[in-house]
Formats: sequence, structure tokens, C-alpha cells
Amino acid sequence: MSLLIGVLGPEGTFSEKAAKMYRPDGSLRYFRDFEEVIAAVEGGEVEIGVVPLENSLEGSVGMTLDALLRRDVKITGEINLRVRHCLLGKGLPEEVKVILSHPQALAQCRGYLKRRFPEAELRTTGSTSHAAKLAQEFSEMAAIADAEAAGRYGLSVIDRNVQDSDQNVTRFVVVGREAPEPTGKDKTSLAIYLERAEPGALWKVLGEFAKRRINLTKIESRPSKRGLGDYYFFIDLEGHVTDPLVEEALARIRERAAMTKVLGSYPRTDLSETKER
Repeated sequence: MSLLIGVLGPEGTFSEKAAKMYRPDGSLRYFRDFEEVIAAVEGGEVEIGVVPLENSLEGSVGMTLDALLRRDVKITGEINLRVRHCLLGKGLPEEVKVILSHPQALAQCRGYLKRRFPEAELRTTGSTSHAAKLAQEFSEMAAIADAEAAGRYGLSVIDRNVQDSDQNVTRFVVVGREAPEPTGKDKTSLAIYLERAEPGALWKVLGEFAKRRINLTKIESRPSKRGLGDYYFFIDLEGHVTDPLVEEALARIRERAAMTKVLGSYPRTDLSETKER
């Protein structure tokens, strides 16, 4: 029986593409948003989920970060996918009055849209493929989506490569319930909360990694939603949670932080391994 994978739907999303690259033999189940995908993994409806975590143009996907923080799941892998957006529709370019897409896709094509369709109304949808599905209805509607969605939803490709940079890469993560074994080339993702942040508290936390020469590949803050100026810190580092030096650093950090959650330790994918769409 093939692996059951949860992804954002309907058919034709970039999440679906990333999942097929990760496990070509998998069976897909579609959900309305990234939170639902991760909840389905936690609840055992699917074995793993594939969701976007960050984009090279627009940064992190907040809904994914929030769900990883709340849910009892683990990041078990990652896929870097080079994203090529297209403008799809039924009519001619001069007929386009409304352009639909997921908020991240619209943001990744902001410059193009201002130059090419300055008067068009921009509408957000739950996914790029949902936008393509809606664009079937009227010739004055167009969608920003993957080129493959054109054939799936009876549309034409009006314009190709409409993203604002050719270096448009989305990092997807694989979410599961069981942590993978170390491989010797791993990455660990953490969430840290400093409840009563004394001066230099974050510097002291980061110092635990620096003094052990543990390389950090990402650090960012996200509002805790408990009040203005209150944040969670999300950190990616090279190494596995079972590595002695990583274990030492985490033990010291737990003494300083109000909360330290390991979101996952998993095989690291280098940018040189980015998949072409």
C-alpha cells in the first residue's frame, strides 16, 4: 500500500508537485489549507504532509510555523522547489480585469502585476490551483499558478515566468509523527520562547551555539500573539538533536528559555539540490 500524503488542494498546487518529487509512489489527499494538512498528520488521517515553510522572495509561511508550534508533529524532511509562476486564463491579455491566486503567489509576482496589469483587481484564494479552477468561469479572470494547471482546468498560458525573480525557491517540509534517525548530514529546527526577556537574553541563547561552533542557518522572530513585542524565535541549525554538542547546547538553553520545542531533526537538503519544477 502506497504512502498517504496530505497536501494543499485542489489538484495542481506546488505542494502537490513537491510531494510527488519527494515520494513519486505516494497517494495524495487534498486539504483546504496548511493547518488542515498538519492537523491531519497529527490525527493519523495521513501518514505525512508536505507544506511550504519559506520562500526566497516572501519569507516564512506564518500558518505553517504556527501549526508546527501547536501540533504534536515532527519535521522529517525538506524539499527545495524552484517555482515558476504563469498567468493562466481563457481570454486575451487585454480582457483580464481580475487576477486570482494564493497570497504568497501574488506577492511573489508583485512587480510584474504592477507593470503589466496596473488596473486589475487582485483577489486572494486558498491555493494557486483553486485560482485556476475559478478562472474557468469568465474570460476577464486570470490566475497565477503552475503551467500544468492550465491543461488541468482548461486554460491557456497567457504569460510565463511572471515571478519577480528567477531565484524564486520555496522550501517545503515533510511533516510526520516519527522522528527520523540521524544521517550525518542533518538539520534541526527549534522554536524558543523567552518569557521574561532580560537584556542580552537572545544573545546568551545564541552564544550556546556559537561557543560549540554549531552553524545556524536561519533565525527569525514571530509574534506570540500574547501581546505587542512578545515573540517566539525560530532557529534552524546544522546537526541532529542527538549530536553531543547539540544536546549540550539545548540543555543550557532550556535553563534560560521558558519554552524550547524541537520541531524536528531531519536530513538536510543543500540549495544545490533544489528541484526544478
